[in-house]
Amino acid sequence: MKGSIYLIPNSLGEDNFSEILPPDVVKIIDSLEYFIVENEKTARAFIKRLLPEKIQRDINMEILDKHTDPLDLPGFLNPVERGENVGIISEAGVPCVADPGAEIVSIAHRKGLSVKPLVGPSSILLALMGSGFNGQQFTFRGYLPFDQGIRKRVFQAMTKDLKDGITQIFMETPYRNNKLVEELLKVLHPETKLCIACDITLQNEYIETKTIADWASNLPDLHKRPTIFLLD
Repeated sequence: MKGSIYLIPNSLGEDNFSEILPPDVVKIIDSLEYFIVENEKTARAFIKRLLPEKIQRDINMEILDKHTDPLDLPGFLNPVERGENVGIISEAGVPCVADPGAEIVSIAHRKGLSVKPLVGPSSILLALMGSGFNGQQFTFRGYLPFDQGIRKRVFQAMTKDLKDGITQIFMETPYRNNKLVEELLKVLHPETKLCIACDITLQNEYIETKTIADWASNLPDLHKRPTIFLLD
């Protein structure tokens, strides 16, 4: 009998692991010996904090990051085909959503393996919930492109979608957050609504929705703070 691939959520920071991860998720992590992770050091620290008694030397980890050879990915699932369960751990939030892991899951489906997503925090969905924007129709555009020509076309596409009532959700590299907000103030209509959702689930969580005109006089400092931006 073949095993399963568990998609394991992580916290969105270091404040409150016990508050945002259900006990059943912790039990599943405790039962696993094989993991696919983006960073071994932080993944082991995450497991150790949740399960200090779990023996680290019994944990086997494969690294999935931008340097991983795609030809190596099918081999990561060898334990599953032998009957073992394997967990994919995100660096923050849920795997495969603005995070590595989707290609592994795609391979698992092609092999007919069982994939089990687990409950945990997603900054994208939590931001949408807290924004007051349309949750029936929305587009997640991920990290905005750095190339100015492509970026301009993305803003044009977002403007068109906004006219159709489709909420726009996107991110920026945290050290460029403040610059992005300045750019939004310049290119968007003053009555466009912008929600800034920052440090979600952490002690200094900040979620606020205002028009572009209202934001112009009262901008928060978002430098190096994980932030989701939404437009309506």
